Parts: sequence; structure tokens; C-alpha cells
Amino acid sequence: MLSLFRKLATDIVERDFSHVAASSPIAELGIDSLGMLEIVGAMEREFRVQIPDESLSGIQTVADLISLVEAHRAAAT
Repeated sequence: MLSLFRKLATDIVERDFSHVAASSPIAELGIDSLGMLEIVGAMEREFRVQIPDESLSGIQTVADLISLVEAHRAAAT
């Protein structure tokens, strides 16, 4: 899932995110809110899940986002 985040972030933001670790704070990656929404939307499409916008408010790190996506994925199956 981390590799998917790296690929989507690189494609959407058009910068290299191959070095990003799961513990990386999203605020320090230089991804604006629109870019983040696009990444989340791409992850939702990839895994066929819906993540309510209010669920995103507590996201601090890449690992937080991955955990959120995985939780919605597990709930959908």
C-alpha cells in the first residue's frame, strides 16, 4: 500500500515521492489539500471504497492514511 501511495503521489503531484516512508508527516511532503484529495480519490477508486471527508481530518502521516484506507477496505469485504 505504501508503494501505491508513492506512485499516486508522484503521478498526481508530479514530484518524486519514491523516498517517502510510512512515518512521513503528510504536512512535510508539500502536498496541498487538493492534491491530497486527488490521492485519496485515486486510492478509493483503486480499492473500491468510500472514505468520508470527515474521516480525513485526523490524518497526520502516510501510515495514518494507509490505515484508514485498509480499515475501509476490510469493512467493505
